[in-house]
Amino acid sequence: MNRRAFLATTAAGAAVAAFPAILKAQGGDTIKVGFPGPTTGPFGALAKDQQQGASVAMEEINAKGGILGRRLEILFRDDQLKPAVGAQRTKELIENERCEFIVGGLAAHVQMAINEQTKKAGKLFISVSQSDEITARPDWGPLTFHEALNPTITSRAVGNWLAQNLGKKWWILYADYAWGKQNNAVLTEVLKRQGGVLLGSTPYPLGNPEFSAHLPKILAAKPEVLVTMTPGADNIAFLKQAISFGMKKEMKIAQPLHWLPQLKEGGPDLYADIYAGINFSWQLEDAIPEAKNYVALYRKKHNEPPGDYSAYAYSAIHEVARGITLAKVVNSDAVASALIANPVYNHYKGKQWWRACDHKAFQDLWIVKGRERSKMKGEWDFVDIVQKVAASEELDRSCKEKGFV
Repeated sequence: MNRRAFLATTAAGAAVAAFPAILKAQGGDTIKVGFPGPTTGPFGALAKDQQQGASVAMEEINAKGGILGRRLEILFRDDQLKPAVGAQRTKELIENERCEFIVGGLAAHVQMAINEQTKKAGKLFISVSQSDEITARPDWGPLTFHEALNPTITSRAVGNWLAQNLGKKWWILYADYAWGKQNNAVLTEVLKRQGGVLLGSTPYPLGNPEFSAHLPKILAAKPEVLVTMTPGADNIAFLKQAISFGMKKEMKIAQPLHWLPQLKEGGPDLYADIYAGINFSWQLEDAIPEAKNYVALYRKKHNEPPGDYSAYAYSAIHEVARGITLAKVVNSDAVASALIANPVYNHYKGKQWWRACDHKAFQDLWIVKGRERSKMKGEWDFVDIVQKVAASEELDRSCKEKGFV
């Protein structure tokens, strides 16, 4: 049977024939999105959660007919939490796999390396991890978007609440890399504006969570609040050591973020009474229709509720799809322009929007407190939602402060 006869006599051929010629010219029936992330190392659990969130978005989009009649495909790659590896994986996704869009980057220093590659290639990049630099000059690019909260927003929101509700005598402990340093700087400034006292500030090497040498000094200083930036697996190691030193009884312990994978791994006995911020909790399904939809889809596929960082990935993939649909073309420049021209979106927790100058996403966040085991209503019921902090551009640096005129 020749090709013309085949197309005329099969359903598959009829579907292909129905595609507009322009779509076929843009790369067949698949739209590829590259997704680098650290599936190995201390952020492995968070990276897995993000991949699962992205996969839920992909399947939801494809079940509804894809994008412009084309199937969405996400290509995941391990960046090993190393900037050089992240850059190489991104380059391979763009040059070898022909990905027009990149979503990912789960560490501040790695996403900067990813961003450099996407800038060089002229491809749209939506970052899904915290960073202050990614949306500021000189690191920002016209195709750079940032879906996640950033250290300035998070630590201003959480820091002000801590000073107003838990105490104004602090000690800060932070991982000595971009995210930790950025949060330390913001929290220090917040405390100063609140009229508080910083008793001390201690950096430690990321991925080397040995704190026993530092904890006696912190105990002796008697802070009202110990604020920590100990991400990923380091968070569990820190809390175990802090509890062994009796620190929960001597002070309040808080951190800019809680992460569901770490809450699950560490358990309620570790995280009870630990305060933090969070961009999303599955518990919001009771109040927000979009959250209910996302949680239901995620539970159906993975038999557990989604984590907070998985929601970033879910939303970012939907934003790629929304941008393509608005632009009616699979092209990074056109999609970026379409998103900025239509900045408001709502995929999983309520209204969000892109700021035109820096392509920063603004969104609600919540202050939460770790729940005691006896008060849990199910195996994933780890936090009490204490207060909502509404989305506001005033929580971030201004466009001018970021280098935009």
